[in-house]
Amino acid sequence: MSARPENMKTPPASDTVTIEVDGRKIQAHKGEMLIKATDAAGIYIPRFCYHHKLSIAANCRMCLVEVGKAPKPQPACATPVAEGMVVHTRSEYAQRAQKGTMEFLLINHPLDCPICDEGGECQLQDLALGYGKDASRYAEVKRIVKDKDIGPLIATEMTRCIHCTRCVRFGQEIAGVMEFGGLGRGEHMEIRTFLDQSVDSEVSGNVIDLCPVGALTSKPYRFTARSWELEDHASISPHDCVGSNLIVQTRRGQVMRVLPRVNEAVNECWLADRDRYSYQALNAEDRLRQPMIRRGTKWESTDWNTALAFTVAGLRKVLAAHGPDGLGALASPASTTEEFYLLQKLVRALGSGNVDHRLRQMDFSDDNAAPLFPALGRPIADLENIDVLLLIGANPRKDQPLINLRLRKAVLKGARVLAINPVDYDFGYRLAAKAIAAPVDMLRSLAGVARALSTLRKKDLPKAFGGPFHDVKPGAAEQAMAEALHQGSRVSVLLGGFALSHPQAAALRALAQLVTDLCGAKLGQFPEANGAGAWLAGCVPHRNPAGKTAGVAGRSARALLSQPAQAYVLLGVEPELDCLDGAAASAALRAAEFVVMLTTYLPAPNRAHAAEYANVYLPLAPFTETDGGFVNVEGRRQEFAAAAPPLGESRPGWKILRMLGHLLGLSGFEQTGVDELRREMDLPQMAVSVPSFPFAIAAAESAATAPAGQLVRLAEVPIYTVDAIVRRAPALQQTADHPPPAARMNAAQAGKLGLKDGVAVQVTMAQGEARLDLVVDDRVPPGCVLVPTGYPETSMLGAHGPVTVRAAT
Repeated sequence: MSARPENMKTPPASDTVTIEVDGRKIQAHKGEMLIKATDAAGIYIPRFCYHHKLSIAANCRMCLVEVGKAPKPQPACATPVAEGMVVHTRSEYAQRAQKGTMEFLLINHPLDCPICDEGGECQLQDLALGYGKDASRYAEVKRIVKDKDIGPLIATEMTRCIHCTRCVRFGQEIAGVMEFGGLGRGEHMEIRTFLDQSVDSEVSGNVIDLCPVGALTSKPYRFTARSWELEDHASISPHDCVGSNLIVQTRRGQVMRVLPRVNEAVNECWLADRDRYSYQALNAEDRLRQPMIRRGTKWESTDWNTALAFTVAGLRKVLAAHGPDGLGALASPASTTEEFYLLQKLVRALGSGNVDHRLRQMDFSDDNAAPLFPALGRPIADLENIDVLLLIGANPRKDQPLINLRLRKAVLKGARVLAINPVDYDFGYRLAAKAIAAPVDMLRSLAGVARALSTLRKKDLPKAFGGPFHDVKPGAAEQAMAEALHQGSRVSVLLGGFALSHPQAAALRALAQLVTDLCGAKLGQFPEANGAGAWLAGCVPHRNPAGKTAGVAGRSARALLSQPAQAYVLLGVEPELDCLDGAAASAALRAAEFVVMLTTYLPAPNRAHAAEYANVYLPLAPFTETDGGFVNVEGRRQEFAAAAPPLGESRPGWKILRMLGHLLGLSGFEQTGVDELRREMDLPQMAVSVPSFPFAIAAAESAATAPAGQLVRLAEVPIYTVDAIVRRAPALQQTADHPPPAARMNAAQAGKLGLKDGVAVQVTMAQGEARLDLVVDDRVPPGCVLVPTGYPETSMLGAHGPVTVRAAT
């Protein structure tokens, strides 16, 4: 297992050799393995341990072939091609070796195909048909391996294991977390987790796809369906800005399983666990199946005509009393681009510009300088080829897991990754330099990098820099980062989710742009989910579709909460959990006269207060039940069709918005399908966005507004609380990445406050308070307490800001 994965780049023609396989002359790249050359030529050689994304193990021996002049059969996966090589894959000699290997593999394998979840898509089953015997010569006692519980996502039947070690190599080489390993020798070898612990990687489900037998299968899918019963539907994941390509498998109109769809430019052949297992929530008990309206304090189910008429009457009443500015609309970042487009079109047709999707953003002061949409700055696949990367307020391992796999590849090639973060995150690879600081100190750290770079590059800093950062001097970490950026030739600076929600995000972006300009790097941002599509569709208050300046500039999401509107249209939003400041969201909506919720789920009292402030629920179909499209972080437009019919009386969001526009008497809402909407939007297949944030005095001076000497709450969005679907996926909610909400601070800070690990504490902010357990976590910098958002228990605390923590009474 020491060999590295094969180089996938195409060498020049002079590096090719000619070999003969089964009497056919083929060209191959010098030094590549025989199995790769035959795959490219369409000649199949059986295999179990070989996988083109993993290193060569050559331990299953199923790919033995006859090679001229070789004294014995050779494994095709570990035999490099050579000029004039003559190979026979189907000769009697080769088949005898392959059948002998198969016989040994089946010696200990149980005969339980009828009850195995892998049945019908099992590589061992398929190859046994071609290379196995109809009767076994083995009459001894078969080996039995006791199964272990390795978590809520993966089911084990390790007696079926054939020791291909794909799962071991995946963790070690791709995920960066070696959770599986081999213990013992010979037939007594067992593939187990370290100390029989659970498998906790955010990409652990990929070992299910890699396993060629039924040893590792999906625990939520177990015993629910057979592969031949399922229909495949191409789709796109809505949970992050990567836009992973999915195969959604349905049976009789119900989603049963989600698998990766190969797209080398986006997700390769992998999936994050969040994309793989969130489908469970699509069949949740609290799915809203028909419209509901509130009369007084009582909710009642109704039909669509009544619900839409009730909605139109409520909106007209508010517009008549308060004018267009009394209307505001908020959309979930996971909405489709078509839904974003029609929502903003509806709001603007009514004379308002109050529409936004940026529910977790606090600082909007540089909106006019923002690019066409927040983008990566380079293709996703190109991240593997960078040599220096600076991450600012970013945790790609949990926020964009498949981006992190690309970055790990770059690190293995020698790239240096640097980070300025509020928490000392574990990325699965070593950082070349890092600065872990409170939010206000992140600005000073980045300013220190800029000052050191200006010295190395012999370039002057803008005059505005000398105001708030005149006394900034680079420390050892900042100096090391500046030197790495100065030396790099393919450099990126990326702003992550925390940078997006930073209280002084505009200053952070301006400093990042300054650093980018000084070192000749490419600046990128990680938007939430389909945030790029929302910008392009015009679902921001200051811009129309395609980035055109809005005729009527509206209020941002934060302004709509701090200065409440009289009526709200909510598209897929659970306000207390989706907004960074859940307390402000709840207060604003309670103060409104009329609230329309297009929602996939019936709001539960323990999750939100919607039953008290909403006036109508319109059942919204999730992404698997609608035609739509997403735009990913590189600007790639990806469209998909519905995989299943809408549940109950739920309807796609674009249809609901179109009907509202029509019933309100607005023109331009006559579309009969998403194809008409797409032609109307006229978005490019691959959009290009070049950021250019000028270093303005106003942006820089906002850095000085953070309180001094005050304990600060860091409002982090955990991986499995990002949206309504993920929050309802039972298996994901049981993982180690979804612990109960807690107040986390380092040991020194806890000691200063007289607190100990595990005690109950009262966390108090201006907006509200929460009772949580204290967890001592040395990843958190001094002066900070990490309290997650997206949980009902913490929804009333507000956003980042001053906080007091004391022992609960």
